[in-house]
Amino acid sequence: SAELEVDDGPGLELVRAAHRQAEDALADLRATVRGIHPRVLTDHGLAAAVHEIADRSPVPVAVDLALPDRLPPPVENAAYFVVSEALTNIARHARARQAAVQAWLVETDGVPELVLAVTDDGVGGADPARGSGLTGLAARVEALDGTLDVASPLGGPTRVRAACPIG
Repeated sequence: SAELEVDDGPGLELVRAAHRQAEDALADLRATVRGIHPRVLTDHGLAAAVHEIADRSPVPVAVDLALPDRLPPPVENAAYFVVSEALTNIARHARARQAAVQAWLVETDGVPELVLAVTDDGVGGADPARGSGLTGLAARVEALDGTLDVASPLGGPTRVRAACPIG
């Protein structure tokens, strides 16, 4: 620990304060992670959770899911967050009249994959490089050997597409 390498005095107090702040931040992150597994996802799976998110959206959302009852939990979690973040962004920024969520399974080189697309008819201009929540989604999907692509030309439409192996 850094506390063992610093002499008594103001420097040690700063190290201790930084350590406390890091511990608090980790506790907050753990609480957030625990809180972001909605009960419907845990109990009933991705399809039910996507329908619940879509029903709460202020922008009308068409949902078309061709999915088995359950997918591996890490895949369901990542897919849930892709849908949740994309629909949140649509509601906040897109000025869209409608949105759609589609999900289906494909097989790529003998490996089953979940493909998920969230689209809207809004103004476009979403850019993951600007540090948006889309960047975090890409990292979450990539951690499962998946990909996240965003197509959002100015003037729209916007399409967020995630693909993730499930086998």
